Amino acid sequence: MNSKTLVIVESPSKAKTINKYLGKDYVISSSMGHIIDLPKSRLAVDIENSFEPEYITIRGKAKILNDLKKKAKKSDSVLLAPDPDREGEAIAWHLKRVLEDKCPDIKRIEFNEITEAAVKEAVLHPREINESLVNAQQARRILDRIVGYYISPILWKKVKKGLSAGRVQSVALKVICDREEEIDKFIPVEYWTLEIDFDVKGKIYSAQLAQFKGEKIEISSSEQMEKIIDTLKNGKFAISEIKQKERSRKPQAPFITSKLQQEAANRLGFTSSKTMMVAQQLYEGIDVDGTGPVGLITYMRTDSTRISDVALASVRSYISSNFPSDYLPEKPNTYQNKKNAQDAHEAIRPTDVLRHPDGIKDKLNKDQYKLYNLIWKKFVASQMTPERSEINTLTIISGDYEFRASATKVLFDGFTALDKDDKAKKGKLPPMKEGDNVDVREFKPEQHFTSPPPRYNDASLVKFLEESGIGRPSTYAPTINTLIRRYYVSRNGRQLVPTVLGKLINGIVKVHFKDLVSVDFTVSMEEKLDEVEESRIEWKSMLSEFYAPFKTSVDEAEKNIEDMKGILDEETGEVCEKCGKPMLKKLGKFGFFLACSGFPECRNAKSLPLGKCPEPACDGDVVKRTSKKGRPFYACSNYPACEFVTRETPAGKPCPKCGKLLFSKSIRHKGIKMMCLNKDCGYEIELLDEESAPEGNGI
Repeated sequence: MNSKTLVIVESPSKAKTINKYLGKDYVISSSMGHIIDLPKSRLAVDIENSFEPEYITIRGKAKILNDLKKKAKKSDSVLLAPDPDREGEAIAWHLKRVLEDKCPDIKRIEFNEITEAAVKEAVLHPREINESLVNAQQARRILDRIVGYYISPILWKKVKKGLSAGRVQSVALKVICDREEEIDKFIPVEYWTLEIDFDVKGKIYSAQLAQFKGEKIEISSSEQMEKIIDTLKNGKFAISEIKQKERSRKPQAPFITSKLQQEAANRLGFTSSKTMMVAQQLYEGIDVDGTGPVGLITYMRTDSTRISDVALASVRSYISSNFPSDYLPEKPNTYQNKKNAQDAHEAIRPTDVLRHPDGIKDKLNKDQYKLYNLIWKKFVASQMTPERSEINTLTIISGDYEFRASATKVLFDGFTALDKDDKAKKGKLPPMKEGDNVDVREFKPEQHFTSPPPRYNDASLVKFLEESGIGRPSTYAPTINTLIRRYYVSRNGRQLVPTVLGKLINGIVKVHFKDLVSVDFTVSMEEKLDEVEESRIEWKSMLSEFYAPFKTSVDEAEKNIEDMKGILDEETGEVCEKCGKPMLKKLGKFGFFLACSGFPECRNAKSLPLGKCPEPACDGDVVKRTSKKGRPFYACSNYPACEFVTRETPAGKPCPKCGKLLFSKSIRHKGIKMMCLNKDCGYEIELLDEESAPEGNGI
């Protein structure tokens, strides 16, 4: 009888990919993520007994666990192969504890990429569970559980049932709310710029006013600008200096998680959660050659820029074979990891650099191709030579005023050869020499107003969290998701906007739990979790140190937070059609809605009207609905008599032409288009950037 080895991974797709690499002596099964966890219904942490957690089988997972137990009993050995991080280590630890009485020979394996070579190599080198890694995960899990289970009941009692607070989420919410306060308080300041058009042999060139008497000039009014132009009209213009310098621009490091989320947001318009979802698909495996699924990228949760020697040799060979010799540096490019980076995993890269994005484009869906293309190009570019440019600057003087014009000429494209969008724009300056006079054709003054700081979006918030040391690669996307799911933040285009509820909760937490939303405190907690992982401190003592002052804050908050129940309810002027009492605008789990003030005697409730239905002959209102899969859409309140349905986002404003509700649509690289969906109207307008977008309804 042949011996059997049971290999347990997290997901069915990962199991399917690994199955093709291991022979008939291996049985591959999936745990479908965590099987054991803290129960949702209670704290389940024994504070008095050194924070001992009470783990249970997750509801709905008993059948999976029983199946794994049966397979383990029939196996000679078990290999636990969840993802190579804290969460994966904890899953493996829980599995070992519940399976070791069925099969005592249980080991842990891990791989950074799901390829045949990596999987087979991992199988040859099983190891014991890393207890320190598990303890770091347990400490984080219990820390977050304590915060949520002590603060949430206070919010239920004082504000509204169903509210909750989280550790990292509370800091992120504060950051978003603080930025909104900056925007609300911002007072625009007027300023002017001046450009001149000058003629050289029939060709028009432009230069910008830069200095006055050797100092940067600031023009704050039209009167000041008029005086400057009057002075310049009577003056002579001449070339005072022509400067030429070379600039070398090095490629960036291959992606770490945060940088991938930022670039996917900025270049592809992906949310952080979408980026991680698509990256997970690429990591776990896709069939691109008809022989079964294969992992296309390395593990996507990492903050290390390191790449393996094998991958380095492979990419240098690819560059050497596909580009002239001056595109390959003599020595490999190296990159510094940021402070506190975990170096256990490589950077995010393609598992096989010879698998060109365009060669497998027809095997990937649109989003998979876009993200794989981004990752592949970043990785290859990271090992190419710098781009070299020539920057020419022309200085024109008239009296004490200095104007400047500049142009960039690419001398050698280097790593930017991979991406046309990344190349510097070409520009030309007139063929002149120092001392030549300049013939000015036109003065072009322009009025501006300073802009408030931009709202955070996925990319800028992830950048802030990363640079501040808040959270880890695995937490960025879930943090943003949680804020939106709790209705503390809504999306307006790509912007993250705090809701009325978000501002209220932030105000409470900021006053009564200062440490919880302190960036320094949160960073120090992350550092302590890292110390637990490195076996430098004991996880239970770390929790004990946190708990005492936190519990004091909780007790004080419970006494001092005033009763705010009903504070978010608004009168609407509408009357309940069932009992005649006033209808109130209330906030629920999925946003605002209308409810009868006679509750609980009258339970009449309905969606909040957002504006007039776009159908020409309909007098109904547009209301928000949710599909069976939880996706929002918008429909007429008269449905099914009126069949109007759309997934476009309401702009929160009536059409200036017909009065129907306007909808908004984000246009990549352009901004927002507001449009009327009334077929008899057709009104639309493009806003130049997303900062000019309407507030939207936020629900």
